Amino acid sequence: MLIVFVRAVLIYIFLLVAMRLMGKKQLGELQPFEFAVTLIMAELACIPMSDTTVPVIYGLVPIFTLFVVQFALTKLIKHSLKARRLINGKPVIVINPCGIDYRAISMLDLTVNDLLEALREKNYLSPEELEYAIFETNGDVSVIPKAANRPLTAGDVMADAPPALLPYAVICEGKKMSENIRKGKIDYSQVEKVLQKYELKQKNVLLMTVTGGENFYLQPKSGKYITGRLEEENAG
Repeated sequence: MLIVFVRAVLIYIFLLVAMRLMGKKQLGELQPFEFAVTLIMAELACIPMSDTTVPVIYGLVPIFTLFVVQFALTKLIKHSLKARRLINGKPVIVINPCGIDYRAISMLDLTVNDLLEALREKNYLSPEELEYAIFETNGDVSVIPKAANRPLTAGDVMADAPPALLPYAVICEGKKMSENIRKGKIDYSQVEKVLQKYELKQKNVLLMTVTGGENFYLQPKSGKYITGRLEEENAG
């Protein structure tokens, strides 16, 4: 039992030192190759810890080898733009002034729901609120809101400001979201009239949301997004 304890402490200290030498990125958001190295190191450390028949050196040497490889890759991508793009990839703009870039999210193998979830994590409920959204190489999303939707300062907040309304997705990637239509008490016939007005078929709609049962955001699979009010569009 004492041998197992000593081996575990030794490997833990060695692994901790290696992780610290890799830099603070290992303790925060990881690039893909850093994440892979971290997982492999954890697995290598477990083997000699749990199996006393395996010499400790069989765990330390692979961990040290991975540390050297990771250190070399870090230096390489620091000094070579081509290597950085090859290993880490490059940021991808998924929302621009025209709206959601369908080709970009398809290239990233993302769904619209994935994108909306990422935006909600940034406290934005609709793509309409953003000028740009960028998927970074570490999987995080950076957002640049429109001027009207930038975070308020304490002096900007009004005591009688109306509560935020949740936008309901009525069409997502060409599919009708019946449950959301029901929850939002949305008249889908008005939605269909909006599609007819802009000569769009449901299958060609990337995303359409309705907020407060009235204000809509319509993003075709190609072209600029459209906003408006259902009643006004139907009246016109």
